[in-house]
Amino acid sequence: MIIVGLTGSIGMGKSTAAGMFRELGVPVNDADEVVHMLYSGEAVAPVEAAFPGVAKGGVIDRAELSLRLVAAPERLAELERIVHPLVRAKEQEFVARHRAGGAPFVLLDIPLLFETKAEARLDRIVVVTCDPEMQRERVMKRPGMTAEKFAMILERQVPDSEKRARADFVIPTDISMDETRASVRRIVACLTGRGDS
Repeated sequence: MIIVGLTGSIGMGKSTAAGMFRELGVPVNDADEVVHMLYSGEAVAPVEAAFPGVAKGGVIDRAELSLRLVAAPERLAELERIVHPLVRAKEQEFVARHRAGGAPFVLLDIPLLFETKAEARLDRIVVVTCDPEMQRERVMKRPGMTAEKFAMILERQVPDSEKRARADFVIPTDISMDETRASVRRIVACLTGRGDS
């Protein structure tokens, strides 16, 4: 089974591309979804212990946690030390389950793929990209997004040009949805050995 990583800087259209892989029957493990799940499960107690007051009603309040990190960005590494091992364990369960089920390949949607050195455990890497102006426009429309928060996120991410240089496949999303979908179809065909379909 081929293990494929999907990544892209914030606002590049990664979630849209992941959805297109799902539509074609590819098993997708979304790291952000896993974090959401952990923030109402195993991660609640250790995150609340490190950041008292961020748990509300037994769930981590992501907006409150985000405010804390904007105020003290140096504490992000502390949060990652708690959350990343839990996310990795869920990812390993996902891969094992689909390997046992005979899937030809799985897609791991990992926002900080290069930043967390995840490429070491992947067979192929897909990077989603778009024009920087379009990226900024998309991101600034998000609820609670500020220029300061966007700058902080970008600062933590490997530049788009470097991601593209290190990718096996690149999916542009500043084109039509049909063209983006065609790129996804070509990648699936390539990885399953079915030719271009």
